[in-house]
Amino acid sequence: MVETLPIEIIHLFEEHGLLVKVEKGSNIYREGEKATDILLIKEGSVRISKETEDAKEITFRICGKHSIIGEFPLFSATSTIRSTTAKANSHTELLALNKDSLEMLLMQKPALMIEYLKWLQNENLKNQSLLRDLILHGKKGALYSTLIRLANTYGEQKDDKIFINHYLTNTDIANLCSTSREMINRMLNELKKQGIISMDKGFITITDIRYLKQAICCENCPSTICRID
Repeated sequence: MVETLPIEIIHLFEEHGLLVKVEKGSNIYREGEKATDILLIKEGSVRISKETEDAKEITFRICGKHSIIGEFPLFSATSTIRSTTAKANSHTELLALNKDSLEMLLMQKPALMIEYLKWLQNENLKNQSLLRDLILHGKKGALYSTLIRLANTYGEQKDDKIFINHYLTNTDIANLCSTSREMINRMLNELKKQGIISMDKGFITITDIRYLKQAICCENCPSTICRID
């Protein structure tokens, strides 16, 4: 898996962060809570989501080891409210850094501040790319884009196939694509009939990723940007 977070930032959390353990299915934080800490996932998996007014869940990210979650503006006196909910997909361990502590550590090490800003810029590009795909390519394009992002994040190359080593239900995929489970079922079944993907007990193998990329006129963005975490 490609490491997108600078190793210096990981070491910062390892040296100064407070260990937090969360059991599978428990919330790490909820939408509407005041944000005080930024967290680094040490082990485990976390789903970042938002609930719409009609109680529909939209999943923005599925984050694994060395992903930062709960990020918010630094060096601002304005208090920040969480805009999303983070829930543990498995037993998860995190390292939490208080906003004031992180600001002080970054000010003490300008080189580290630059690395953090580089990472933040990459995260912004990642979010822009995701929104672009969801808006421009329709429901089918959203699914294809999501499969490509999952492959870049959790994919394991096996001959000419890519095994996505992350358990996903069709509901999980539907939430990532901001559409209904019924529609996702139909589109996944069509891809299986065409031999583009195969599925086995919640795990997806992509047998022809070029088909998916051609269908959405993929720009072949770097794997550090075209990701789901």
